[in-house]
Amino acid sequence: MKRSTGVLSLLTITLFAVTLAATQAQDLFKGPAPENREVVVVLHGLARSSAAMWLLHLRLHRAGYQVETVGYRSMSQTPEEIVADISRQIDACCKQIDKKVHFVGHSLGGLMIRAYLQENRPQKLGRVVLIGTPNQGTAMADHFRDKWWAGMAGPTALSLGTDDASFPRSLPDPDYSVGVIAGIGRQQMDDRILPGEDDGLVAVESTKLNGMRDFIVVNTGHSMMRYDEAVAMQTISFLRNGAFDKQALASPQERH
Repeated sequence: MKRSTGVLSLLTITLFAVTLAATQAQDLFKGPAPENREVVVVLHGLARSSAAMWLLHLRLHRAGYQVETVGYRSMSQTPEEIVADISRQIDACCKQIDKKVHFVGHSLGGLMIRAYLQENRPQKLGRVVLIGTPNQGTAMADHFRDKWWAGMAGPTALSLGTDDASFPRSLPDPDYSVGVIAGIGRQQMDDRILPGEDDGLVAVESTKLNGMRDFIVVNTGHSMMRYDEAVAMQTISFLRNGAFDKQALASPQERH
């Protein structure tokens, strides 16, 4: 009888914790009235289009932000051409806007945000969230660079290595508020290619950035990060508070 009572109590506590977490998630996705909305500029990653960010766009919108999703041709353009392309788009929508402008980038999109902010700033720059971004380059690019088919990935993909001449290593450390989200995928890459923990394409250590304000790891693979609810919640938390909600990722036992 005592064992049954103990199990019932544990189930009750767990149910309460799950219900509380769900309520907090719903509150996080609520936001201010449209006329008070701050702006979030969202950039996709390599070999994707702006459509790939639709779910994160929707979640940010529901959280009360005006969302501007920027697209670019990552497979055919050089990094310099992409930066020029997105600069025209961002300047047109947001550079002179009299509201706080935040930035969120998945993977390569995060590097492009850093490159844009190197030379350009909105009137009221907000916070920046980089999701699975290879800030130190990715050893995947090093490993496959000499394969006969590597050229089909385009010049930007080939520039994402870990050497000092790579595009990621050419970018200065940020002087603005940056939060970095890394992923750990279920199917991790061989350590001979990506040493340590990784999301399948980018090592956790490679996402880290000097000067970042906060850092968090979420259990999800690289491509799925843009769809992951926990990633969206952490993104919103950083945009609002300048910090990730690490308690939200804790197990019910760790919360109590």
